[in-house]
Amino acid sequence: MSSVSERVTRAWQRGVGPAGAQALGVVAGGYRGLLGARDWLYARGVLRSRALGVPVVSVGNLTVGGTGKTPAVELAVRTLIDLGHRPAVVSRGYGRRGGGIQIVADATSIHLDAEEGGDEPFLLARRLPGVPVVVGAHRYEAARRATDRFGVSVIVLDDGFQHRTLVKDLEIVMARAHAPWGNGRLLPGGPLREPLAALARAHLIVVTGARRPADVGEVAADARAHAPDVPVIAARHVPTECWEAGTSRRLAADALRGLKLFAFAGIGSPDGFRQTLEETGAVEAGFARFADHHRYTVEELTDLERHASAASAVGLVTTEKDWARLRGLPPRGLPLYVLAVRLTLLSGEADWRAAFARACRERSA
Repeated sequence: MSSVSERVTRAWQRGVGPAGAQALGVVAGGYRGLLGARDWLYARGVLRSRALGVPVVSVGNLTVGGTGKTPAVELAVRTLIDLGHRPAVVSRGYGRRGGGIQIVADATSIHLDAEEGGDEPFLLARRLPGVPVVVGAHRYEAARRATDRFGVSVIVLDDGFQHRTLVKDLEIVMARAHAPWGNGRLLPGGPLREPLAALARAHLIVVTGARRPADVGEVAADARAHAPDVPVIAARHVPTECWEAGTSRRLAADALRGLKLFAFAGIGSPDGFRQTLEETGAVEAGFARFADHHRYTVEELTDLERHASAASAVGLVTTEKDWARLRGLPPRGLPLYVLAVRLTLLSGEADWRAAFARACRERSA
């Protein structure tokens, strides 16, 4: 069940041969030139970021692949609500069918499923009832739609670090605790979307996959070099609940303890899911990786069940994001458990809240 994206990721982590490295280095040099040209144009006012009139909080990263942006967006929205604001989420809606600006959810209901609105926006709409979720490739226009239609007081931008079309008041950069930048090279020679010097634009750096507050060493060292005044916060994904997909029966996360399950995931960081699953006490009978945003077929689920049965597993288990993409498929023979997580800060909670309060206060002023 290997995929092209998995092989590319392995190459970014372990390296390629001299000939491949040389070829990728040439292409990466061109990509670096394009990034430099864009920065030059913004610095001289040829390209301009437009202010929205309400505060904009951006959650993004420097790399291709999973760093836990979606749970961070959820935490950002909950923080803003706790501070008395009315937020909306704006996302590109990667992998959705259809284009233009679409309303995934308004203050009363969800209007688009994962296929039409994108798996991450649909998931956020489920987790944040009453919060408008808007998708669109042009972030400024999508954010304008949210403010004009719903009268929200702040926008939370999903995967917005590289998008410069609108002024952002708070830039949150997510990074993994272990091998945060892969091989440290720019696309396509590595996973970096921008050089590490771009960390200087951040207001907060959140390190996910940490088991304790001290697990931020590698990211913190780079932050000291490029963004010395930016707080570095440790965070982890904590299982909150699970359910059996066929019956929608809700269970506590610890209900998986001792169960022998065959796991699968099509997310940016499958190993993060494996770590979270281990924390529930479940026994992993096997693991299948799929590409991020992969859309499952009946045949693939049948194949997964066959692997699970061969490994004497009592069921399958996957992520909430994967469930959003396969929920329309007919139920299978083995139980399918869905594990939901939330982002929990292990350090820097005061820095986190202060950054939100300051960004909203300064924009209002």
